[in-house]
Amino acid sequence: MELFHSRLRDRGLKSTSPRDDIARVFFELGRHVSAEELYAEVKKINPHVGYATIYRTLKLLKECELLTERHFDEDQARYEVAGGHHHDHFICEQCGKIVEFEDDAIERMQQDVARKLGVVLTRHKLELYGQCAECRRR
Repeated sequence: MELFHSRLRDRGLKSTSPRDDIARVFFELGRHVSAEELYAEVKKINPHVGYATIYRTLKLLKECELLTERHFDEDQARYEVAGGHHHDHFICEQCGKIVEFEDDAIERMQQDVARKLGVVLTRHKLELYGQCAECRRR
């Protein structure tokens, strides 16, 4: 929250109770979340927060480089805490579960492809889609 407050000050903005509630819940959830899911969680602690405030705060967190907006194989945006380590994603097509993973072999393979193509990778994203273990058991 300290970094959020610092970035707000840098932009000449003030910390408000609704912004703080939204940011705190977002950071505490620690998972990929839609605006609707975040709204439902924030309403539990601040019933006066509206959708517009959720969306404005998500936009602000993105501008402050504190969250990353993701669009998986769906129209709905999902948000995750920015920074940290690089990771890829598995998305269950049945239940929507999102699993972050790292695989050194995949990373090496991407570098090998780049080398063969004579290019330098600056970034990438890998999304794998399928059915998670829980859904397969059902």
